[in-house]
Amino acid sequence: MPFDKTKIPRKKTLKNKTMRTKCVLFTLFMLFISTASWSQNAKEISTKALDVTDIDAMEMTSTLTIMDTKGHERIRKTSTASKKFGETTKIITKFTSPADVKGTGLLVYDYENKNDDMWIYLPAIRKVRRIISSEKGKSFMGSEFSNADMSKPNLDDYTYKILGTEEFNGILCWKIESAPMNDDLAYDNGFSKKIALIDKNSYFTYKVTYYDLNDELYKEMIISDYKEVCDGKYLARNMEMDNLQNGRKSILTIDKLQNGSNLSENNFTPAALEK
Repeated sequence: MPFDKTKIPRKKTLKNKTMRTKCVLFTLFMLFISTASWSQNAKEISTKALDVTDIDAMEMTSTLTIMDTKGHERIRKTSTASKKFGETTKIITKFTSPADVKGTGLLVYDYENKNDDMWIYLPAIRKVRRIISSEKGKSFMGSEFSNADMSKPNLDDYTYKILGTEEFNGILCWKIESAPMNDDLAYDNGFSKKIALIDKNSYFTYKVTYYDLNDELYKEMIISDYKEVCDGKYLARNMEMDNLQNGRKSILTIDKLQNGSNLSENNFTPAALEK
């Protein structure tokens, strides 16, 4: 009986289809595993980036330079103390010059597992006022930094994903996107998402790009001059915030830094802001 030659290519076709299907399924499986792994690790990377700058106690003096679109500068001098009490880091900042802002103070209670508390003291009205959640995305003392920039973010308020890697000044960095968990948090913080470049080795954050509530490019912060404060803990001595929408810029520079603080908890209260 002669061979039915029409069956031979059909077997090859079925075999080829089966092999292609297996390859596609394997590729999809590996892509899923890779994506799931990145999604799982994105928050861990952000946590490590925060931990490397988490210092138990310190005191410092700083200069805040506020620049308008024409390059005109306003200089503000501040003194800051930060100390951890239990699981709460308390930070008090007072403006020391010029005369029109001298005595203005900001107090932050940075909690581990809930939203921060903030108070501001304005000498002109001789009153301590609490900063409510919806004001945290507002300008800090007329600068391009926000009130929220003055404290650590609550990592549980955001979703995270790795967008890939990118070089910054020759340093290979993770490119991490974080977005507020809901619209209320986005409104309070004043942005829809931010993208951070985090050094894959040191976990230093070098650049953060912010997008406004319409998902348009908003601000860009460059962070530099990291110095070791104590064992394995570092602090950036220079932060530059550029508003890409209005053309203004603000620079925060640490002039003098001391590890540790002898201040008691009584120095970190709303009443202490008035002294």
